Amino acid sequence: MDSQTDFILTLSCADKPGIVFAVSGFLVEQNCNIVDSQQHRDPQTGQFFMRVSFAAPRPRPAADSISGAFRPIASRFAMTWRIYDAAVPPRMAILVSKFQHCLNDLLYRVEIGALPVTVPVIVSNHPDAAPRAASHGIRFEHLPVTQATKAEQEAKLTTLLAEEKIELVVLARYMQVLSPELCGKLEGNVINIHHSFLPSFRGAKPYGQAYARGVKLIGATAHYVTADLDEGPIIEQDVARVDHADGPQDLVHIGRDVECLVLARAVSLHVERRVLLNGMKTVVFR
Repeated sequence: MDSQTDFILTLSCADKPGIVFAVSGFLVEQNCNIVDSQQHRDPQTGQFFMRVSFAAPRPRPAADSISGAFRPIASRFAMTWRIYDAAVPPRMAILVSKFQHCLNDLLYRVEIGALPVTVPVIVSNHPDAAPRAASHGIRFEHLPVTQATKAEQEAKLTTLLAEEKIELVVLARYMQVLSPELCGKLEGNVINIHHSFLPSFRGAKPYGQAYARGVKLIGATAHYVTADLDEGPIIEQDVARVDHADGPQDLVHIGRDVECLVLARAVSLHVERRVLLNGMKTVVFR
């Protein structure tokens, strides 16, 4: 993110003449300077998408103040929109089960400043990640899940997320399915990493399925979580080439590297406000 950026405006609405003019004119009136601006029109739906990062005059106004001034323009164009304070890192919760490679990668990126977020809590249905959380000074919550306790533990999770004012939930190989109710409540703010190049080879052992089929490419998919399992809008994907000499465990090792990269990219894109929902798809401004 550009160091000169104070705020980020994201918006979507039905495309019509005057949107860019209205937005840029508003920023001029507010004595703000555009640092970066990107827009896209979906030719199939006629929806317009825009992301603008801008610098504000000094003394620096509050995001609520600029949002209040922008509201009449947003109303005129029936926009879905938000203005974010670029100086405030989002509060992110990481949910994990036993495999910790994605967790480790995310925490390292946060530690070196490559991922501008705050991680106040790590939640797991197993105790394995507790030492890792402790080494980073992060609160750890063990919420073991069984069929009998699933609803109770999800209620505790919901309370915990509210208590910690969590804005983004990352399922870093969290091997539990969130309820439709929680998915709806957190829509657009839960990212999952799926250990296959969706929609192929779903299920618990995708690398074994891939090996049995003799694939030449394996991959990973980061997507927003919805009530439809592994069907949410895709944010980021990548692949790695493999060949006949690679066994199932080789594919696992290669695949885990891809998972880490794809999840980190997806989280970074989200926290930099570069991903806009477009029905079952996303618009991703790079």
